[in-house]
Amino acid sequence: SGCNPFAQTGRSKLQNKRASLNQQIIKEMRLRAGAENLLKATSNNKVKDMVLLELSYVNSNLQLLMGELEELNSSVDVYQNTQETANIPLIALGLKETKEVDFSTPFKDFILEHYSEDGNSFEDEIADLMDLRQACRTPSRNEAGIELLAKYSSHLPLLESRFFSPNHQNGIFFTWYDSFTGVPVCQQNLSLEKASIVFNMGALYSQIGTRSDRQKTAGLDEAISSFQKAAGILNHLKETFTHTPSYDMSPAMLSMLIRMMLAQAQECLFEKIVLPGIQNQFYSLMKTAQEAAKVSEIYDHVYQSMIQMPIKDNVPLFWSTMAQIKANHYRSMAHYFVGSALLDHQLGPSDDEDQQEKTLSQVYDRLPEGQSPLDILKKRDERKCIGKTHIRRAIRGHEEALRIYGLCHNLSKMDALQDILKASHQRSLKKYSENDSEEEFTDYTEAPDIISKTEHKAEMEVPATTKVKVTDFFQRLGPLSVFSAKQRWTPPRTIRLCAEDLGFTLKGESPVQVVSLDPHCSAATDGLKEGDYIVAVGETDCKWMGVSEVMRLLKDVNEEGIDIQVVSMLDSNPPMPTKSATFCGNLPKTYSMICLAYNDDNKNPKSRKVTKKPSFLSWGLKNKLKSASTLSLPTEDRSSALMVNSD
Repeated sequence: SGCNPFAQTGRSKLQNKRASLNQQIIKEMRLRAGAENLLKATSNNKVKDMVLLELSYVNSNLQLLMGELEELNSSVDVYQNTQETANIPLIALGLKETKEVDFSTPFKDFILEHYSEDGNSFEDEIADLMDLRQACRTPSRNEAGIELLAKYSSHLPLLESRFFSPNHQNGIFFTWYDSFTGVPVCQQNLSLEKASIVFNMGALYSQIGTRSDRQKTAGLDEAISSFQKAAGILNHLKETFTHTPSYDMSPAMLSMLIRMMLAQAQECLFEKIVLPGIQNQFYSLMKTAQEAAKVSEIYDHVYQSMIQMPIKDNVPLFWSTMAQIKANHYRSMAHYFVGSALLDHQLGPSDDEDQQEKTLSQVYDRLPEGQSPLDILKKRDERKCIGKTHIRRAIRGHEEALRIYGLCHNLSKMDALQDILKASHQRSLKKYSENDSEEEFTDYTEAPDIISKTEHKAEMEVPATTKVKVTDFFQRLGPLSVFSAKQRWTPPRTIRLCAEDLGFTLKGESPVQVVSLDPHCSAATDGLKEGDYIVAVGETDCKWMGVSEVMRLLKDVNEEGIDIQVVSMLDSNPPMPTKSATFCGNLPKTYSMICLAYNDDNKNPKSRKVTKKPSFLSWGLKNKLKSASTLSLPTEDRSSALMVNSD
């Protein structure tokens, strides 16, 4: 079960506000569409002026609503660990919102029409399905919530096989809102539903990561794993669902989100390294500097992807600001550690000169002209001069981070972030003042860039918990290999079997099939055909029974005989898939194509063949090969085919 959406928790309040905003946004978009249509249809200038005035009012309302939604997406404090005050906040993805779906009437009608069974007898199964979907709207922020979403995701391929025929629309519409813009997207097929659930699994993992206690090693391990799993799920979504009309699931947006998740995982890896404290030694400081430079480099890539169009118009300004701040902050930390290593540790007689030279040469991509790593290490003045340039660069970087912080109004409430930035700045100023002398000539040489390097690179991870086996809600309809929405067969026919004249062979596992039918037996005369599937013997449903089980039922036939029910498969050419209606909140029809046209690899997906990969989040019932052998004598046998005959 999910958490109570009306519970007074910070996250549930945020979800309720987002859902309310989405409804207001769609209302304003409908008003705008109506006004635009009226503007095109009328030639009356007075009416046009009134419509233009109304349009400006609606557009201003939309801007305000979008701003409120952006502010909600910037509310990262809701997702942070409640005890945490000493770490830089992390960004979590909000869950995509959806409307309720009533499966009851469409499924009952389809069961009656397609499966020739009473749909009312499946009320409990349909209710369980709807309860599961409802719970998925507010999953708990832990592994149980992930399992809940994975369970529903695993049911979707089964539902698709049972009820979503390629040539028949059942009238069920799935509506999901873009998590960034609030724009609604509506489709009749299950692709949008599948993709949105996968997106929410990635979002939920990001929320688990942000709420972890990063003051403890176990909490950092949980955060690292959660962000890596979030990246893995979002990457699966990007590779599998390539034509989703919702922009938050477009390839370009997903590529940015994957980078952001991996950047946060790398940040937590760095925090894990420094959690026990940094040893004030030359090698330790240099190693930590390169680790910090790696975090800065990744956040710089995230920032660059966020400011590209059209991503820039769809992500909160707060996100790109945070990425920019972190890029500057961790770069400044890297320079501080290198500067401290050079200023605080002189090369002594007992030190390994070659090893220090090798370490320093690996930190720099290039050095100022005329300088070498050995000169810097051996010459005290050179060493101090380069060390101070690093500290000066650290100071400038921290000042830039504080300047960017002051420009974003959404950051003004985050006192913890400001305190961390100010403390880092003060530490660099203190280090510089300790090594500054009035007698020294001020050297404005620029500190060299630091090569980023890490021993623990964040990688995408495919979560094992998403591979959930489930029991088909509608397994009473029969094995999916036969009884699916794609297959067509006749309504069940009743055949009277007489004990003295049973002449046919059964094959298969479930359901069993009639083969080698004697055309002169009474069953054939009554309408039994070769290839028929036996679905019931007497009052016993045998869709899931094998040959041996059906044989036992038929052996009990008395002199009066027994009624069996059979269905015949209808041959039909596979129809072309019907077009699915998609509603994108009155946006231009090219909206989904815009989503596909932008990718961080600068490749147009239209120009390459897309190979659909098998989903690691879904499982289905596989068709099993059925073998048959005919027995010449009417004897009982345990093989996969048995002869039913009686003298």
